[in-house]
Amino acid sequence: MQLKIMPKKKRLPAGRVALILFLCQMISALEVPLDPKLLEDLVQPPTITQQSPKDYIIDPRENIVIQCEAKGKPPPSFSWTRNGTHFDIDKDPLVTMKPGSGTLTINIMNEGKAETYEGVYQCTARNERGAAISNNIVVRPSRSPLWTKEKLEPITLRNGQSLVLPCRPPLGLPPPIIFWMDNSFQRLPQSERVSQGLNGDLYFSNVLPEDTREDYICYARFNHTQTIQQKQPISVKVISVDELNDTIAANLSDTEFYSAKPNRERPPTFLTPEGNTSNKEELRGNVLSLECIAEGLPTPVIYWIKEDGTLPTNRTFYRNFKKTLQIIQVSEADSGNYQCIAKNALGAIHHTISVTVKAAPYWILAPQNLVLSPGEDGTLICRANGNPKPRISWLSNGVPIEIAPNDPSRKIDGDTIIFSNVQERSSAVYQCNASNEYGYLLANAFVNVLAEPPRILTSANTLYQVIANRPALLDCAFFGSPLPTIEWFKGAKGSALRDDIYVLHENGTLEIPVAQKDSTGTYTCVARNKLGMAKNEVHLEIKDPTRIIKQPEYAVVQRGSTVSFECKVKHDHTLTLTITWLKDNGELPSDGRFTVDKDHLEVADVRDSDGGAYTCVANTTLDMVSASAVLSVVDVPNPPFDLELTDQLDKSVQLSWTPGDDNNSPIIEFIIEYEDAMHEAGLWHHQTKVSGMQTTAQLKLSPYVNYSFRVMAVNSLGRSLPSEPSEQYLTKAAEPDTNPTAVEGLGSEPDNLVITWKPLNGFESNGPGLQYKVSWRQKDGDDEWASVVVANVSKYIVSGTPTFVPYLIKVQALNDVGFAPEPAVVRGHSGEDLPMVAPGNVRVNVVNSTLAEVHWDPVPPKSIRGHLQGYRIYYWKAQEGSLKRNRRHIEKKILTFQDSKTHGMLPGLEPFSHYALNVRVVNGKGEGPASPDRVFNTPEGVPSAPSSLKIVNPTLDSLTLEWDPPSRPNGILTEYTLKYQPINSTHELGPLVDLKIPANKTRWTLKNLNFSTRYKFYFYAQTAAGSGSQITEEAVTTVDEAMASRQVDIATQGWFIGLMCAVALLILILLIVCFIRRNKGGKYPVKEKEDAHADPEIQPMKEDDGTFGEYSDAEDHKPLKKGSRTPSDRTVKKEDSDDSLVDYGEGVNGQFNEDGSFIGQYSGKKEKEPAEGNESSEAPSPVNAMNSFV
Repeated sequence: MQLKIMPKKKRLPAGRVALILFLCQMISALEVPLDPKLLEDLVQPPTITQQSPKDYIIDPRENIVIQCEAKGKPPPSFSWTRNGTHFDIDKDPLVTMKPGSGTLTINIMNEGKAETYEGVYQCTARNERGAAISNNIVVRPSRSPLWTKEKLEPITLRNGQSLVLPCRPPLGLPPPIIFWMDNSFQRLPQSERVSQGLNGDLYFSNVLPEDTREDYICYARFNHTQTIQQKQPISVKVISVDELNDTIAANLSDTEFYSAKPNRERPPTFLTPEGNTSNKEELRGNVLSLECIAEGLPTPVIYWIKEDGTLPTNRTFYRNFKKTLQIIQVSEADSGNYQCIAKNALGAIHHTISVTVKAAPYWILAPQNLVLSPGEDGTLICRANGNPKPRISWLSNGVPIEIAPNDPSRKIDGDTIIFSNVQERSSAVYQCNASNEYGYLLANAFVNVLAEPPRILTSANTLYQVIANRPALLDCAFFGSPLPTIEWFKGAKGSALRDDIYVLHENGTLEIPVAQKDSTGTYTCVARNKLGMAKNEVHLEIKDPTRIIKQPEYAVVQRGSTVSFECKVKHDHTLTLTITWLKDNGELPSDGRFTVDKDHLEVADVRDSDGGAYTCVANTTLDMVSASAVLSVVDVPNPPFDLELTDQLDKSVQLSWTPGDDNNSPIIEFIIEYEDAMHEAGLWHHQTKVSGMQTTAQLKLSPYVNYSFRVMAVNSLGRSLPSEPSEQYLTKAAEPDTNPTAVEGLGSEPDNLVITWKPLNGFESNGPGLQYKVSWRQKDGDDEWASVVVANVSKYIVSGTPTFVPYLIKVQALNDVGFAPEPAVVRGHSGEDLPMVAPGNVRVNVVNSTLAEVHWDPVPPKSIRGHLQGYRIYYWKAQEGSLKRNRRHIEKKILTFQDSKTHGMLPGLEPFSHYALNVRVVNGKGEGPASPDRVFNTPEGVPSAPSSLKIVNPTLDSLTLEWDPPSRPNGILTEYTLKYQPINSTHELGPLVDLKIPANKTRWTLKNLNFSTRYKFYFYAQTAAGSGSQITEEAVTTVDEAMASRQVDIATQGWFIGLMCAVALLILILLIVCFIRRNKGGKYPVKEKEDAHADPEIQPMKEDDGTFGEYSDAEDHKPLKKGSRTPSDRTVKKEDSDDSLVDYGEGVNGQFNEDGSFIGQYSGKKEKEPAEGNESSEAPSPVNAMNSFV
């Protein structure tokens, strides 16, 4: 089945327009396509394309240009008529016609006058197919005449009278625009009382003294000539009744003195329009303007109604303070009676305006161009309406049809021309004229009879690219007369396309409703009529759709932070993708804070204005997809405002406020604070919290406070700034609600009682004249309460009291209004005095050489005369036999034992010392008398380490030691112990030698030592209590110079160096020979030769030979059995001995026992670390160096 487009009938019935011509999608059916190739040989009657307006007002100072442009094939020629007769432009040197156009230019700039060329012009465009005519163009020069000179008398009137200042501008063309100004070109202010009417007059409903001025000037602006004309200034003076009585009454006659009567209020009357009714006529489509201006005192207000209907809501506007009613786009339905009502306090008046809407002709159906083929039928229809009904007349080629040449193919039927069996000679341009008394309409419509074979106007091999699953439209714009039929084929040998899958439009377009990948291919369009055939190929490609695979997501960020949106897109790789970001469907702000990077949008330093919808738009040449996300910018709320206090009572008030912007985060609560401007100005206190849904709060108040309140809003991000403070509210005074706190009674002297308290603050005082009533009496007595009223202080002293007696105390607040509630009773004591008795039966028990225990008996409670704080022991070190003589020069130590304790320990005593002590009782006032001194002695202890140890005078086989005794012998020294042992070159320790030295020695020489050998020494003192801390040192005996010289000579001889080089060379040669033999493939019994010639250098190391020992200090102070060396500066202080060990041996981790002895571990260096094998504070021995080499 073939898919075709064909005319339904070869001849159309009357009233139907033959559709001949179709273009791509939206071409008018009666327009000849303006394809350049088609127009080259296609004839067409003229068509007017541009002309001057019907009412053409020109500027007389410029050249006159009357436009007339037309198109047609062949190009039309132009002619003009003026006032109904032929206008011969060749005879007027000032008139020229634009080449290829009918536009006239009349040169009046140099000579000639515009008035000479005033008239009615009409243009005719003609070619071989017919003639088109323009509208009648009425050419008139604009006019801006001057005001006629007139003498304007000053106007004097009484305050409250009405006034109309006439303008009466000169008649101009077009009419001028009227406005009132003063001499300074400032517009005069207008209001409900003073306004300008539609006629330009200035109306005063009633005048006031401020209306007095001498420069009321009416201006007329003529826009066409850009000129302004000015009326003579009008002087107005408004005077009061008093002024009239004083200055004018004597000069006025009885009849003129009416203005001096008292100014009275009056009901409204209309200044314009006059009477009770008036008529108004307006043309359809114009703006209907109705005006009512009334005078009266007070100033009337104007209202408008329509008697038989309602005012149109969307087209009704009020101007000039509702004195003017305007209805735009007025139609016949707006006819009727309109009523304006003027009303003030004394009455009302109304005026009825009868409105009639007339209509110049307007089109219902304008005639359209006809393109027919020979033998076809057609119609031209011209239908117009108006009020009154317009008359329809026809012209043919600009000539009334009644006198035009006869055409047997046409028939006139009122507003319709019927064409039957047209021929080429039937081509013509017809004019339809619809006119009534308010205007006319003129339309040109041609009938063009053509016989043309089919032509396809779409470009050959056009490529269409369509997104899959979308409609595909393949164009086949064609032309032919008669109308061709259209067929579509797919592929080189394909059959005609079926209408069940495809849609063929009347303009030749082939539509594939849902294009798929298999729709890709070549399509052929074939056009046929009885005069021939034409075809054209187009190509279709189907592309993958663009998809957003990751859309931007909704974001909530705080102001000042950074937010990022992501938009990942997948598209057809053969298409170019462009990603654009929009904000609220507009361009992104031109701000450096917005950064677009591929598929990301980042907004830095987010502001409130950045909130909104952000859209990612992915564009290709064929499709577009988008996705949006909303950005909400949040922040702490804006502060509340408009705080108001209501329901103000003595002890409560209601506070209301208006919340500020929540900045996109709901308000959770409101915090209310108050300021007491009377007592604590500038200091804000928390009052209460309320829900974020509330905007009012009932607040409890305290008396005698000058309140101000402020409110803060809180959301999830924090609290807002405080609002502006509310108005101040001073509450009435009342008696205090509370009494002072922290009441205490303590004596500062043995005979007084000091009563103190924390006073009330100003907020708590509840009124003026704050004072305190202080009351007291003895707790255990029968005395009455003694009282005194004191000012606003915090202390009162009661004198003449017994020493340290319990009292009952109370402090009550009062002010000018009254007393606070009864206060609580507090217990206190009068002042203390020093204790009178010393502790007795003091006993000392020496626990060890550094600790003693002291016991005593307590003193009687009454002798303490105060609060018992404890007992204090004074103790000091003293020489026997000089206890009393040197006491004041001895430094005493003090230990205090709290409360009623009767024994205590004295730690940190020095061994083998003589001590004395006494005990005293202590209360809040101080110490009592001392007990008798008790003496005791501490036993001996172990001594400290010797103060120093030096090794002097080293020889080949001896070393001399010198030392200083311990700084703290802690007893009588009995002897010294010296232990020493040698250290060999491998850091191993030799046998330990133990030597006892008398206590009176400070020097000792060791003999029969090995030469060039390092020794380590351990030295400590002893008392009867035991051994003290040790001190260590190292030293080296001297070297045999002859042996050292020989060894050095051998090591540095040239022959020895040469021998070593020869051995190295021989080993290198052997290695090369072995390498060569292996490369030649010779058999080498590696295992056997290795077993037979085992290298002793690589045998496993025995534990005896390969393991190096360590030596350590045990807790029983035994010397280390193996070890390394410690550097020595030959003088080691006791305090430095531990540091010396650490400095020398990296493996030393030492600490001291309670008695000061050193414990730890000393680790020597292994031979695997040769770089450190000979560490020493002295130069290495040449012998040792040689031994190490060998």
